Amino acid sequence: MSTTNPERSRYVGIDVSKARLDVCRLPEGEAFSVANDQQGIDRLAGRLEEARPELVVLEATGKYERPAAAAIAALGIAVAVVNPRQARDFAKATGTLAKTDKIDALVLARFAGGAVGPRPSVLPNEEAQHLQAILTRRRQLLSMLVAENNRLPMAPEVVARRIRAHARWLEKEIGRADGELDEAIEGSTAWKENEALLRSVPGVGPVLARTLLAELPELGTITHKRLSAMVGVAPFNRDSGTLRGKREAWGGRAPVRAALYMGALVATRHNPTIKEFYERLLAAGKPKKVALVACMRKLLSILNALMRDRATWRSPHALTP
Repeated sequence: MSTTNPERSRYVGIDVSKARLDVCRLPEGEAFSVANDQQGIDRLAGRLEEARPELVVLEATGKYERPAAAAIAALGIAVAVVNPRQARDFAKATGTLAKTDKIDALVLARFAGGAVGPRPSVLPNEEAQHLQAILTRRRQLLSMLVAENNRLPMAPEVVARRIRAHARWLEKEIGRADGELDEAIEGSTAWKENEALLRSVPGVGPVLARTLLAELPELGTITHKRLSAMVGVAPFNRDSGTLRGKREAWGGRAPVRAALYMGALVATRHNPTIKEFYERLLAAGKPKKVALVACMRKLLSILNALMRDRATWRSPHALTP
C-alpha cells in the first residue's frame, strides 16, 4: 500500500545548464528534462501550472536560469534562485556525494522542502535585467582595461602601440556603456526616482546606485540583517566550545559588494554619519578593513531604510542648531 499523501506539499528542483533544464518533482519523484529555450520553458511552465508546487528551486548558473525563473514566477509560483555552494553543502550534509544533472535536480527539490529550505527570491523585472546586462558589460570592459594597462609597462614598443590603441577603444566603449546606463535610467520614471533617493546619500554615486537597483531588487523590502547576509557584509560567528574565532563576512553578491565597498570608502570621507562611525571604530582599535566592512553594512542599512520609507537623505548633523 502506498504511503504517499496526496495532500503533502510539492517541491520542485531544477538543475540548469545552457542547453537543458533537468527537473525533479517531490514527493512524486517524477524526473524529466526540457530544452533551455522558449519552447522548453513553455512546456515546463505548463506542467508546473498543473502541479502548483509550493516552491521551485534553481541554482544560479551564469544567468542561464533567468528565463525559466521569470516564467515560473509569472505563474504566481514561488521561486528561489540559490547559490550553487548552498545546494552542494546541503547534498554533502545529506550524504549525497555523487553528482549528475538528475541527482542535482533531486537535491534541489529536497532542499526546497527541507527545514532550512531557501526563501523565495525577488526576481528582477525586464528593466532591471536590461540594466544588469549593461552593468555587467561595463565591468568586463573595465577589467580588460586594467589588464591592458598592467601589460603596458613591460611591453616592447611594437606591442605597446597596439595595447594603447586597444585601451583607447576600451575607454570609448566604457563611455558608451555609461551613456546607455544614463538612457536606461532617464527612460524610466521609477528608476529615475529610485536613483535620486539613493544618490541623495553622500558617498553614493551613479555606479553604486545603478548596481543596487539592478542587482539587489530586495532593497527596501526586507530587513537589514537579511539584506546584509544577502550582499555578504554580515559577520558570521566561528566559535566552537571555548574557542572564539574571528568573525568573518563572506559569500553574497560580489558585484553589489564591490560597488558598496567603493561607496563606503568615499562615504568615510564625505558622509558625516559614516565618517564619524568609521573614526569611532578606528579609535576603538578596530582594524581598518573591519571598520570599512562595518561602514559598508551601515551604508547599506541607510539605503535600505530610504528605499523602504521613500525618503531622501537628511544628515543628523544638519538638525544640530
